[in-house]
Amino acid sequence: MIFKLDETDIAFPPPELADDDGLLAVGGDLSSARLTAAYQQGIFPWYSDDTPILWYSPHERFVLFPDKVKISKSMRQVIRSGKFHLTKNKAFTSVIRECAAKARQDQDGTWITQDMQDAYGRLHNLGIAHSVEVWYQEKLVGGLYGVSAGKVFCGESMFSHASNASKLALIWLCETQGYELIDCQIASEHLKSLGAELISREEYMGFLTH
Repeated sequence: MIFKLDETDIAFPPPELADDDGLLAVGGDLSSARLTAAYQQGIFPWYSDDTPILWYSPHERFVLFPDKVKISKSMRQVIRSGKFHLTKNKAFTSVIRECAAKARQDQDGTWITQDMQDAYGRLHNLGIAHSVEVWYQEKLVGGLYGVSAGKVFCGESMFSHASNASKLALIWLCETQGYELIDCQIASEHLKSLGAELISREEYMGFLTH
């Protein structure tokens, strides 16, 4: 059953009532209060300009445990080379803009609409959304952004204009920021190669609530 959200009440239905694809609710808005409440309950928005706001809570989550991240020999060489410089929250707007512009296979346009960019920018200003930047010779060549929900980092998107740059950003996030879990949301071979795995919603919720 898909629930219609009230425009003024930021409450969500129980996440376990999501349909088989994880779709839980439709409507509402992208206010900071509603977005914060969503992530605290394992819910996130995912939609495009030609649809209403759609809210998801998948029955399984594709996640990385930071202490189990797999770093290949070639990636260790990249890290040791010192070729790239990494920062946090130095260029959030640029990172989300680059993620929105990234071409994706079998997809026209982007789900990171201008309204989404504005909404996550507001979350960033509140210290809830964060970015990791990868620099090469003072040029932004990769990065990622997402939302902190306690000890869980809910990754939203990443981009790369240099080989291994986005992967480097994710490894840096795992190794330096003290999170217990990185929520990758969407499964991919790229993330699987780093050790990402599926866990149940129940296990995922345990990390959000303890």
